[in-house]
Amino acid sequence: MKKKQDLNSAQLDALYEGVLKLKTVKECREFFRDQCTLGALQDLSERFAVVQLVDKGVPYREIAEKTGVSTATITRVAQWLNHGEGGYRLVLDRLVK
Repeated sequence: MKKKQDLNSAQLDALYEGVLKLKTVKECREFFRDQCTLGALQDLSERFAVVQLVDKGVPYREIAEKTGVSTATITRVAQWLNHGEGGYRLVLDRLVK
């Protein structure tokens, strides 16, 4: 049985380095479509839509109605936004600039 990868592995770092080489939305779209299943892309895009709405202070029930995402997922995304590694905050702040 194959051992699960450490989240700080060289393999993941190589993936992150590859993503940093992408220069356009089109390049990102092509890469992520090759990398991820349609379901995984849907999940990622839903979570990002949720984090943007949470950041704007939209009530969780309204977010659930707008996105179709469960309030449990919204709560988890909000938790990561407010107490995670800072990745969501970094991207949200950079999108504003």
